[in-house]
Amino acid sequence: MNRMGRAVLFFGLAAGMMLSSAWGQNDSTAKDTGKEAGKMEPAAASEPSKPEPAAASDTSATKPVTGAEYIIGADDTLHISVWKEPDLTEILPVRPDGKISMPLLNDVEAAGLTPQQLAEVIAGRLKKYISDPRVTVVVTQMNSQRVYLLGEVQHTGAIPLLPNMTVLQALASAGLTQFANTKGIYVLRVENGKQKKYPVNYKQVLKGDAANQNLILKPGDTLVVP
Repeated sequence: MNRMGRAVLFFGLAAGMMLSSAWGQNDSTAKDTGKEAGKMEPAAASEPSKPEPAAASDTSATKPVTGAEYIIGADDTLHISVWKEPDLTEILPVRPDGKISMPLLNDVEAAGLTPQQLAEVIAGRLKKYISDPRVTVVVTQMNSQRVYLLGEVQHTGAIPLLPNMTVLQALASAGLTQFANTKGIYVLRVENGKQKKYPVNYKQVLKGDAANQNLILKPGDTLVVP
Protein backbone atom coordinates (compact mmCIF):
# COMPACT_ATOMS: atom_id res chain seq x y z
CA MET A 1 0.00 0.00 0.00
CA ASN A 2 1.40 3.28 -1.03
CA ARG A 3 1.65 6.38 1.20
CA MET A 4 -1.57 7.94 -0.13
CA GLY A 5 -3.59 4.77 0.60
CA ARG A 6 -2.30 4.57 4.18
CA ALA A 7 -3.31 8.19 4.77
CA VAL A 8 -6.87 7.60 3.53
CA LEU A 9 -7.20 4.49 5.71
CA PHE A 10 -5.98 6.36 8.78
CA PHE A 11 -8.45 9.21 8.35
CA GLY A 12 -11.28 6.75 7.76
CA LEU A 13 -10.57 4.91 11.02
CA ALA A 14 -10.29 8.17 12.95
CA ALA A 15 -13.64 9.43 11.62
CA GLY A 16 -15.34 6.14 12.55
CA MET A 17 -14.05 6.29 16.13
CA MET A 18 -15.26 9.85 16.54
CA LEU A 19 -18.76 9.00 15.26
CA SER A 20 -18.97 5.96 17.55
CA SER A 21 -17.97 8.07 20.56
CA ALA A 22 -20.59 10.72 19.74
CA TRP A 23 -23.37 8.09 19.40
CA GLY A 24 -22.37 6.63 22.77
CA GLN A 25 -22.54 9.98 24.48
CA ASN A 26 -25.95 10.74 22.96
CA ASP A 27 -27.31 7.38 24.11
CA SER A 28 -25.92 7.89 27.64
CA THR A 29 -27.46 11.35 27.81
CA ALA A 30 -30.82 10.02 26.69
CA LYS A 31 -30.72 7.29 29.33
CA ASP A 32 -29.75 9.77 32.08
CA THR A 33 -32.55 12.06 30.99
CA GLY A 34 -35.00 9.17 31.15
CA LYS A 35 -33.82 8.27 34.64
CA GLU A 36 -34.20 11.84 35.86
CA ALA A 37 -37.65 12.02 34.37
CA GLY A 38 -38.54 8.81 36.19
CA LYS A 39 -37.31 10.22 39.47
CA MET A 40 -39.43 13.39 39.13
CA GLU A 41 -42.35 13.33 41.58
CA PRO A 42 -45.78 14.04 40.21
CA ALA A 43 -47.08 17.52 40.92
CA ALA A 44 -48.99 17.68 44.17
CA ALA A 45 -52.71 17.91 43.67
CA SER A 46 -54.09 21.23 44.83
CA GLU A 47 -56.23 20.99 47.95
CA PRO A 48 -59.89 21.71 47.36
CA SER A 49 -60.92 25.04 48.78
CA LYS A 50 -62.89 24.78 51.99
CA PRO A 51 -66.28 26.45 51.97
CA GLU A 52 -66.56 29.55 54.09
CA PRO A 53 -68.64 29.01 57.22
CA ALA A 54 -72.12 30.44 56.94
CA ALA A 55 -72.57 33.76 58.65
CA ALA A 56 -74.39 33.60 61.94
CA SER A 57 -77.99 34.73 61.70
CA ASP A 58 -78.85 38.09 63.15
CA THR A 59 -80.43 37.62 66.57
CA SER A 60 -80.57 41.25 67.53
CA ALA A 61 -84.33 41.26 66.99
CA THR A 62 -84.78 38.81 69.93
CA LYS A 63 -82.07 40.13 72.20
CA PRO A 64 -83.53 41.03 75.62
CA VAL A 65 -83.23 44.64 76.74
CA THR A 66 -84.54 44.12 80.27
CA GLY A 67 -83.84 42.15 83.40
CA ALA A 68 -85.87 39.19 84.64
CA GLU A 69 -87.81 41.39 87.09
CA TYR A 70 -88.95 43.87 84.45
CA ILE A 71 -92.69 44.60 84.55
CA ILE A 72 -94.26 44.61 81.10
CA GLY A 73 -96.32 47.66 80.20
CA ALA A 74 -98.27 49.20 77.35
CA ASP A 75 -96.30 49.96 74.16
CA ASP A 76 -93.59 47.41 74.96
CA THR A 77 -92.64 44.99 72.18
CA LEU A 78 -92.41 41.28 72.99
CA HIS A 79 -90.89 38.34 71.16
CA ILE A 80 -92.95 35.28 72.06
CA SER A 81 -91.52 31.90 71.09
CA VAL A 82 -93.31 28.56 71.39
CA TRP A 83 -90.91 25.65 70.92
CA LYS A 84 -91.57 23.66 67.72
CA GLU A 85 -94.58 25.85 66.94
CA PRO A 86 -93.46 28.43 64.36
CA ASP A 87 -97.03 29.60 63.75
CA LEU A 88 -97.22 30.71 67.38
CA THR A 89 -93.79 32.37 67.44
CA GLU A 90 -93.98 36.06 66.65
CA ILE A 91 -93.18 39.62 67.69
CA LEU A 92 -96.11 41.40 69.28
CA PRO A 93 -96.74 44.90 70.62
CA VAL A 94 -98.49 45.38 73.93
CA ARG A 95 -101.63 47.37 73.22
CA PRO A 96 -102.60 50.48 75.22
CA ASP A 97 -105.04 48.31 77.17
CA GLY A 98 -102.11 46.12 78.30
CA LYS A 99 -103.03 43.06 76.22
CA ILE A 100 -101.51 41.13 73.33
CA SER A 101 -103.31 39.11 70.68
CA MET A 102 -102.18 35.55 69.90
CA PRO A 103 -103.44 32.80 67.61
CA LEU A 104 -105.68 30.29 69.44
CA LEU A 105 -105.69 32.41 72.62
CA ASN A 106 -107.02 35.73 71.34
CA ASP A 107 -106.36 38.42 74.00
CA VAL A 108 -103.82 37.78 76.77
CA GLU A 109 -103.18 40.22 79.60
CA ALA A 110 -99.47 41.14 79.51
CA ALA A 111 -99.14 44.43 81.39
CA GLY A 112 -98.19 44.07 85.02
CA LEU A 113 -96.39 40.74 84.54
CA THR A 114 -92.73 39.85 84.24
CA PRO A 115 -91.64 38.02 81.04
CA GLN A 116 -91.45 34.73 82.98
CA GLN A 117 -94.93 35.18 84.45
CA LEU A 118 -96.40 35.94 81.03
CA ALA A 119 -94.68 32.86 79.57
CA GLU A 120 -96.29 30.71 82.27
CA VAL A 121 -99.73 32.21 81.59
CA ILE A 122 -99.43 31.57 77.84
CA ALA A 123 -98.15 28.01 78.39
CA GLY A 124 -101.05 27.27 80.73
CA ARG A 125 -103.62 28.40 78.19
CA LEU A 126 -101.91 26.57 75.31
CA LYS A 127 -102.17 23.21 77.08
CA LYS A 128 -105.69 22.92 75.67
CA TYR A 129 -104.22 22.75 72.18
CA ILE A 130 -100.57 21.64 72.52
CA SER A 131 -98.96 18.91 74.59
CA ASP A 132 -96.32 20.31 76.97
CA PRO A 133 -95.95 23.81 75.43
CA ARG A 134 -92.65 25.55 76.11
CA VAL A 135 -92.92 29.30 75.92
CA THR A 136 -90.27 32.02 76.06
CA VAL A 137 -91.05 35.73 76.33
CA VAL A 138 -88.42 38.37 75.62
CA VAL A 139 -88.90 42.15 75.84
CA THR A 140 -87.20 43.52 72.72
CA GLN A 141 -88.35 47.14 73.01
CA MET A 142 -88.96 48.80 76.34
CA ASN A 143 -91.36 51.65 75.63
CA SER A 144 -93.69 51.63 78.62
CA GLN A 145 -91.28 52.68 81.37
CA ARG A 146 -89.99 56.19 80.83
CA VAL A 147 -88.87 59.23 82.74
CA TYR A 148 -89.14 62.83 81.60
CA LEU A 149 -86.54 65.60 81.60
CA LEU A 150 -87.42 69.28 81.52
CA GLY A 151 -85.57 72.58 81.70
CA GLU A 152 -81.91 73.28 81.05
CA VAL A 153 -80.96 69.95 79.47
CA GLN A 154 -79.74 69.39 75.94
CA HIS A 155 -82.36 66.72 75.22
CA THR A 156 -85.74 67.33 76.81
CA GLY A 157 -88.62 64.90 76.81
CA ALA A 158 -89.05 61.23 77.57
CA ILE A 159 -86.20 58.72 77.77
CA PRO A 160 -86.42 54.96 78.38
CA LEU A 161 -86.06 54.02 82.03
CA LEU A 162 -83.28 51.48 82.23
CA PRO A 163 -83.08 49.08 85.19
CA ASN A 164 -81.84 50.89 88.34
CA MET A 165 -81.30 54.15 86.46
CA THR A 166 -80.29 56.96 88.82
CA VAL A 167 -80.67 60.73 88.64
CA LEU A 168 -77.03 61.18 87.63
CA GLN A 169 -77.37 58.60 84.85
CA ALA A 170 -80.46 60.32 83.47
CA LEU A 171 -78.73 63.70 83.56
CA ALA A 172 -75.69 62.24 81.84
CA SER A 173 -77.95 60.87 79.11
CA ALA A 174 -79.76 64.19 78.59
CA GLY A 175 -76.78 66.53 79.12
CA LEU A 176 -76.86 69.82 81.03
CA THR A 177 -76.72 73.21 79.34
CA GLN A 178 -74.35 75.96 80.44
CA PHE A 179 -77.27 77.77 82.08
CA ALA A 180 -78.32 74.87 84.32
CA ASN A 181 -78.80 75.69 87.99
CA THR A 182 -77.15 72.58 89.39
CA LYS A 183 -78.21 73.42 92.96
CA GLY A 184 -81.89 73.63 92.11
CA ILE A 185 -82.47 70.30 90.35
CA TYR A 186 -85.38 68.20 91.63
CA VAL A 187 -87.43 65.10 90.91
CA LEU A 188 -91.23 65.14 90.77
CA ARG A 189 -92.84 61.82 91.66
CA VAL A 190 -96.43 60.76 92.19
CA GLU A 191 -96.89 58.63 95.30
CA ASN A 192 -100.28 57.51 96.60
CA GLY A 193 -101.96 59.93 94.26
CA LYS A 194 -99.94 62.92 95.47
CA GLN A 195 -97.02 64.66 93.81
CA LYS A 196 -93.81 64.90 95.83
CA LYS A 197 -90.69 66.94 95.19
CA TYR A 198 -87.21 65.51 95.85
CA PRO A 199 -84.34 68.05 95.70
CA VAL A 200 -81.04 67.07 94.04
CA ASN A 201 -77.86 69.07 94.65
CA TYR A 202 -75.90 68.02 91.58
CA LYS A 203 -72.44 69.05 92.76
CA GLN A 204 -72.84 67.45 96.19
CA VAL A 205 -74.05 64.24 94.60
CA LEU A 206 -71.01 64.24 92.31
CA LYS A 207 -68.71 64.65 95.30
CA GLY A 208 -70.45 61.82 97.13
CA ASP A 209 -71.64 64.12 99.92
CA ALA A 210 -75.34 63.55 99.13
CA ALA A 211 -75.61 60.00 97.83
CA ASN A 212 -79.16 59.76 99.17
CA GLN A 213 -80.22 62.42 96.65
CA ASN A 214 -79.06 60.28 93.72
CA LEU A 215 -82.43 58.57 93.59
CA ILE A 216 -83.20 55.43 91.63
CA LEU A 217 -85.82 56.68 89.21
CA LYS A 218 -89.26 55.15 88.82
CA PRO A 219 -91.59 55.06 85.81
CA GLY A 220 -93.26 58.42 85.31
CA ASP A 221 -90.71 60.46 87.29
CA THR A 222 -90.02 63.97 86.00
CA LEU A 223 -86.52 65.37 86.41
CA VAL A 224 -86.48 69.17 86.34
CA VAL A 225 -83.33 71.25 85.77
CA PRO A 226 -84.11 74.98 86.31
